[in-house]
Amino acid sequence: MTMIDRLAGAPRIGLGLAAVGRPGYINLGRAHDLPADRTVDAMRARVGELLDSAYAAGVRYFDVARSYGRAEEFLAGWLAAHPVGPDVVVGSKWGYTYVGDWRLDAEVHEVKDHGPATFERQAGESRALLGDHLDIYHIHSLTPASPALTDTTLHRRLAELAGEGVAVGFSTSGPSQASVIRAALKVTVGGMPLFRSVQATWNPLEPSAGTALAEAHDAGCLVIVKEAMANGRLAAADGPLAPVAAELGSTPDAVALAAVLRQPWARIVLSGAATTGQLAANLAAESLHLTAAHAEQLSAMAEEPQAYWQTRSSLPWA
Repeated sequence: MTMIDRLAGAPRIGLGLAAVGRPGYINLGRAHDLPADRTVDAMRARVGELLDSAYAAGVRYFDVARSYGRAEEFLAGWLAAHPVGPDVVVGSKWGYTYVGDWRLDAEVHEVKDHGPATFERQAGESRALLGDHLDIYHIHSLTPASPALTDTTLHRRLAELAGEGVAVGFSTSGPSQASVIRAALKVTVGGMPLFRSVQATWNPLEPSAGTALAEAHDAGCLVIVKEAMANGRLAAADGPLAPVAAELGSTPDAVALAAVLRQPWARIVLSGAATTGQLAANLAAESLHLTAAHAEQLSAMAEEPQAYWQTRSSLPWA
């Protein structure tokens, strides 16, 4: 049974733990969303609340990464305490190492390395925590300069992981997402495509990867969209989606997610909710109908990719 088959019937919204697996992240509004005392225990409890609510609402895709602080550990603990069926799919990522030492004021929060040694170390760490629950292992944030696009030694090791039953994928970031997706889709091992899952940023402000993501979908990849709310820029009550949300009697975050769900190539769009209230509002996107006129309004909001990613890189960790 493929990952896509296992997710059949589940909401197309998944839950990502990037914002709650560590004390600091770049999403806007975190000062109001999270406990004032962001201890490990407090964040573990918050993750548990979110997972309880998400699972009860039918969410079946959960997304973590080695660099999301203790996100894998928190998810693994929840899975151990809540036996789940085969319809739950867990994706994680390797390639960044969390070095923030659970501090908001850390000068560096994560370090990137896409070499085989980092893969071996982090794959061991992920599997030690998640065990058989690890269904997809993504390379974290492929860019044109990443050696992971051309390192055949790494490719062979990734193919071995796939042969052990863990699907291999990649995530992308930056203004060159489309070219990276197309380059990665050409990578083969033994004549077979290596990557079966693609995770990329797509939202009304940054839709440039859309055509490449459609190509990935047509090639049989699971397509997962991250940062649908542009790290909070599209979730603001007075933000650019507010007029459409008011017209529909909804909220800007739901409109942003509904814009992704309107794309036929998107199988999963991640909610990055930090509270159960945000999660409930996000899940309302499943029943929100955007018309062609709404889609035209949203398409007019697109920024130049370089400008979008410059703005994202300037967001402070909070």
